[in-house]
Amino acid sequence: MDPRVVAIIPARYESTRLPGKPLADIDGKPMIQHVYERAAQASSVARVLVATDDGRIHRAVQGFGGDVVWTKATHRTGTERVAEVAATLDDGIIVNVQGDVPFLAPDMIEACVAPLRTDAAVPMATIKTRIDDDEAFRNPNVVKVVTDRDGNALYFSRSPIPHRRDGDADSPLGFKHIGLYAFRRDFLLTLAALEPTPMERTESLEQLRALEWGFRIRVTAVPAASIEVDTPADLQRARAFASSRASAREWGQ
Repeated sequence: MDPRVVAIIPARYESTRLPGKPLADIDGKPMIQHVYERAAQASSVARVLVATDDGRIHRAVQGFGGDVVWTKATHRTGTERVAEVAATLDDGIIVNVQGDVPFLAPDMIEACVAPLRTDAAVPMATIKTRIDDDEAFRNPNVVKVVTDRDGNALYFSRSPIPHRRDGDADSPLGFKHIGLYAFRRDFLLTLAALEPTPMERTESLEQLRALEWGFRIRVTAVPAASIEVDTPADLQRARAFASSRASAREWGQ
């Protein structure tokens, strides 16, 4: 029998670039509701939970009928917040769904979970998509990933990797890492208890903790990324996208 999959959305109110982000209105719903409903559409997901330490988020999730649990306010990362909730569950696979992807494709969750269901040796998995824009390739806010021939992550970086030594404009730009993670529950609890590592601190990328401690991360390619909301400009873009979709539905397109 396949282990049951639970999706957990870590959500905090404070954000350096966009305070109150989980509650930002998009097409008449708080962003956290969009993420929740999308995660619930994934066929492998048996349950969706929001993990928060903020009363405003807690009330908003309850308001749309979502499942929400309290967590400590002292967590350094979303993974640690998810792990606190996972410790209270018996489910075999935990998916950490970022709360800033209001148009998350449910198929992305399926692609992320699949390696844990087909290979018992994989403790953790994530996804990537091809970068086709040089500006994005050089943007430090776009995290890049390189993998070995079996699809295991070699490194994640905010720098352009792999480096194009001769500046060959025809060579592939590489892959963008999409911050969706699937863990075996026991491994997640182990990982969250480990000390942060030097490269994790340097790059400010928590997934590097797993690699530096010697664990594998399987990375699956997906056709495209979803809109991520990190800044006010991103929020306006998300609202415009939602509006265009609503207009298309109204006109039967």
